[in-house]
Amino acid sequence: MIQRTAALSLLAEQGTSTSLMQHALASEAVMRALARHFGEDEDIWGLTGLLHDLDYPSTSQQPQLHGLETANMLSGQLPEEAINAIRAHNAELNGTTPATRFDFALRCGETVTGLIAAAALMRPTGLEGMTPKSIKKKMKDKAFAANVSRENIHQCTQAGLELDDFLTLAIEAMRTTTAEQNA
Repeated sequence: MIQRTAALSLLAEQGTSTSLMQHALASEAVMRALARHFGEDEDIWGLTGLLHDLDYPSTSQQPQLHGLETANMLSGQLPEEAINAIRAHNAELNGTTPATRFDFALRCGETVTGLIAAAALMRPTGLEGMTPKSIKKKMKDKAFAANVSRENIHQCTQAGLELDDFLTLAIEAMRTTTAEQNA
């Protein structure tokens, strides 16, 4: 299995932008928290979150290939369940059907990072003191972070978590990661 340092090198080799790297790290944090919650392998789930957009720099103009190229690049370096989750995170555009808890966890976990990050930018305290209630209010405002799929976030229930519990877990994971990066 690929190690985290090698995964970070792969992201750099692909020309991952600073904002995409921030998304990758936030997705890793949320996926690790979800793995802990569900009793799954934190390293596998975390690496899947970290690498799920590995192909984005090369597929941004061909969204139907996004996720599929990453799956090809990581074949043999992550378990097949992780490869399938990476394919399924872009199901709407590449035709993969999400089916497992892992698939739905990655779909909602990586998507919610955009909404939480955007909400944090609007707050003087950033992530500190952020609550699920404030994120749910932002979810209702379709103009706020309009490109973030609310439907994907709601798939947390298909992963096995109610929305409030999922948002609490995701906010805390991102808060902890941000604090570690700033330390």
